Amino acid sequence: MSQRVVVAGVGMIPFTTPSRTETYDVMGTTAARAALADAGIGYEKIQQAYAGYVYGDSTCGQAVVYGLGQTGIPVINVNNNCSTGSSALFLARQAIESGAMDVVLAVGFEQMQRGALAMGYTDRPTPFDRFNAVMDQIQERTDAPFAAQMFGGAGRQYAEKYGTSPETFAKISVKSRKHAANNPYAVFKDPVTVEEVLASPHIYGSLTRLQCCPPTCGAAAAVLVSEKFAKANGIDASVVIKAQAMTSDFASTFTEKDMAKIVGYDMSKAAAQQVYEASGVSPTDIRVVELHDCFTANELLTYEAIGLTPEGTAEQFINDGDNTYGGRVVTNPSGGLLSKGHPLGATGLAQCAELVWQLRGQAQARQVEGVNLALQHNIGLGGAAVVTLYEKVS
Repeated sequence: MSQRVVVAGVGMIPFTTPSRTETYDVMGTTAARAALADAGIGYEKIQQAYAGYVYGDSTCGQAVVYGLGQTGIPVINVNNNCSTGSSALFLARQAIESGAMDVVLAVGFEQMQRGALAMGYTDRPTPFDRFNAVMDQIQERTDAPFAAQMFGGAGRQYAEKYGTSPETFAKISVKSRKHAANNPYAVFKDPVTVEEVLASPHIYGSLTRLQCCPPTCGAAAAVLVSEKFAKANGIDASVVIKAQAMTSDFASTFTEKDMAKIVGYDMSKAAAQQVYEASGVSPTDIRVVELHDCFTANELLTYEAIGLTPEGTAEQFINDGDNTYGGRVVTNPSGGLLSKGHPLGATGLAQCAELVWQLRGQAQARQVEGVNLALQHNIGLGGAAVVTLYEKVS
């Protein structure tokens, strides 16, 4: 019989640019300490740890966890590109739900370098060879960063199909900055206008620089416990993981010559559907979402992939203000990857932290009223999509 999984504690540090960062071990340990303090649990209670990061040598997770102490627990290092933090959370949830563990730490961190993402090795096949082969049948390569070509191409195809204006994509960046202005953990808080977004340097397709998430350094963590452990130890058990799903690519990614599918549309759609079916919750029940807005194009695509609005209606959804405060669902109240920042290994756990604060009523100026359910969406090209539904329980 599966156990209910409680998010007992969350923690993160302010995200920053590579020029101002501390080292990954300091960041990761600090975030983990914050999560333990939030849960009211000493490190000696942790039975297992999952550590997520993309850029670093093997066993960086041990270096982070050893900053808390050396108790001999298993430490499992996780790398799933941009969905790394949520993948660590997924494994931690499984360990609790299965009954194998009662107290598990998931920590994600990233010490990034300046500039666009690039492949780490040139002497072997890249995991993106299969994706690139399909992309080359759809669009021409440029000297733009590879991720921008993929997501920008997906936005371009969508706009050609539905007549979406460049201004619509730019409005997502404007919204992101407005939300981030109330987040002390965010990197970019200064407001921007649609005109400024569109006037920033062109990258690919509809994308300009202000529509692309920046290289970011940071860390976040969550402590998960069984409901039994929470009750026995007087721990706040008001936020639980109601449902969670993780998917990888389907054959459609490589057979349909659709850039949206190349960047994970079908993965996201399937993971969301699995969560809705498992929980009995409809997307219309959701009032707050943290979703993977690495580029404005992907935020727009994700609205439809996870069912916030029907396919082909994202422009109206944005223009009606249904993606922000006063609308139907507040998307990325934290400012999202575009403004809060995107330290790859930490992103999924930072999303978790934001939604737990929302459900507890601790999000301060970002607080969405009347929140009892919160949805998280995180993807990594290559591919992995994780969708998590949190619930506030009495």
